[in-house]
Amino acid sequence: MTTLEHAPLIADAHMVLMRADGRVLLLVRANTGYMDGHASLPAGHVEPGESADTAAVRETKEEIGVLVEPSDTRFAHVMHRRTPGEPGARVSFFFTARRWTGEATNAEPHKCSGLVWADPTDLPGSVGGVPVVGYVASALAAIRAEEGFSAEGW
Repeated sequence: MTTLEHAPLIADAHMVLMRADGRVLLLVRANTGYMDGHASLPAGHVEPGESADTAAVRETKEEIGVLVEPSDTRFAHVMHRRTPGEPGARVSFFFTARRWTGEATNAEPHKCSGLVWADPTDLPGSVGGVPVVGYVASALAAIRAEEGFSAEGW
């Protein structure tokens, strides 16, 4: 009998809030130990017993204080990725929303140094002098191209 080993896999979920002018909301990471000083999306781990879309909605509320109704989210992209120097791999789910309740604010100032509305066609690179996390820029480009899947870091 053969024992199969499975690669460890962490699931995370991201929310792409899209304004009518096409700009998306990015958060500047701080004090997290991962890509601090870089812009990213509202995101976090999918908790046990939680679906990816529910995680994206929850993380958006926790990080920027806005409520996105689950019916207002749309699946946009999934990325299978790994980061050099980190064990295992991740599957990152990206959802979009064009409607939400509340004004985006920095609800976690201990993890975020600011918010910026950015033109996703100007990525990768920097937004207001702040570099964008590489896989996030890649995912936003894939979403614009209507690509459902990508792999990064393999």
